Amino acid sequence: MGADMPVAPSSGAPYSDEEAAAVGFVLRLGRALHGYGLSADALEYNLQAMSDRLGLEANFFTTPTSIFAAFGPPERQHTHLIRVFPGDVDLGKLARLDAVSRDVEQHRLTVIEGSRRIDEIIALPPISRPVVRVLGYGVASAVVCRILGGGINEVLVAGFAGLLTGAISLASNRLPHGTHVFELVAAFAVSLVVTCFAAISDLRLSVPTATLGGVIVLVPGLTVTVAMTELARRHLAAGTARLSGAFLVFVTIAFGVAVGAEVAGALVGEVRSLQPRRLPDWTLTLAVAVAPLAFGVLLRARLRDFPWLWLSSAIGYTAVRLAALSFGPAMAASIGALVVGVLANLYDRRGLGPAAVAQVPGVLLLVPGSIGYRSLSSLLDQNVIVGVTAAFTMILTAVAIAAGLLVASVLVPTHRQRETTRPSA
Repeated sequence: MGADMPVAPSSGAPYSDEEAAAVGFVLRLGRALHGYGLSADALEYNLQAMSDRLGLEANFFTTPTSIFAAFGPPERQHTHLIRVFPGDVDLGKLARLDAVSRDVEQHRLTVIEGSRRIDEIIALPPISRPVVRVLGYGVASAVVCRILGGGINEVLVAGFAGLLTGAISLASNRLPHGTHVFELVAAFAVSLVVTCFAAISDLRLSVPTATLGGVIVLVPGLTVTVAMTELARRHLAAGTARLSGAFLVFVTIAFGVAVGAEVAGALVGEVRSLQPRRLPDWTLTLAVAVAPLAFGVLLRARLRDFPWLWLSSAIGYTAVRLAALSFGPAMAASIGALVVGVLANLYDRRGLGPAAVAQVPGVLLLVPGSIGYRSLSSLLDQNVIVGVTAAFTMILTAVAIAAGLLVASVLVPTHRQRETTRPSA
């Protein structure tokens, strides 16, 4: 056959009407799950299990910004590319999507009805009202500041800074490309306000602790842990991309804090930072009890899921504290992640909802985001040894948490992991 011989186009549609409806449902489900915060490996497990149930021969490859889906045998594959922009975790919509996928799997819904339900879920307004979300930012900053060792002054200032961060978050969502500069602007504003507050008030205040409390909701500690989990599962493309994105956010936050401190110094002069005053131990217990509820608001969890995410978080944190009595911090974090992972997977296996509902808030109490922030802050202050040591500690802790979650998935796999055997990507 000559090289210039034209090739006759293939005739007929690539799918039958029934196959087209099934493929459309799987693609809609993948886009929605990706947009609401599911990790790459969990997303591929979900889509592969769903395709198997629908009788589709399919292969998937996902990254933090795209989904590749190929349907059909190798010699007649039809490939789809979906460009996806990473969104905030929305546990409420993830739970609703999980319910739809289970209904389709068990033939309580057709794929056409399932596709319509997915479109309806995407169109739903956020569960929490703007005022509640802003309050959630403030409460989360205050309680995490206490967990990190802040005194009463630091907790109050961090809570105010968290409210400011929440207000900036709402404003950034209403501006074109505002989300691209959200972390930078919020870190700058928090650092400026905390430093100026310390200068003009007579309160004994630890500026670094209060600032860290104010920006802690921005720190991508969970992203680092998810990236390590993806890398451990040999999902190298997604893990590397997610880790690079987390590093950029860390740098952006550290830069914003540094600039805010410089501007504050020019406005009010040098500020002296003091050590925080120790609070009674019962305040730590209260902070740990309130933190999952604040995380639930920020993660847009449904009200009915709050008891489960609170229970997972409380048990996981308790496991960490008990393990720390006999082991080092990394081993304790791994044990805590193992406990959270097992509880979350049992939650999924019992049909109560996706494992992410119980796992994400529990892991948030364990993630090493504050260590990563302190590492970059030390490097910006030219304290290289402290900065490198903190960075190594952050990576070690993230790996330990990822290891605990991986062991949990082996001991108690989710219902879709049991059904799907996927080769390493």
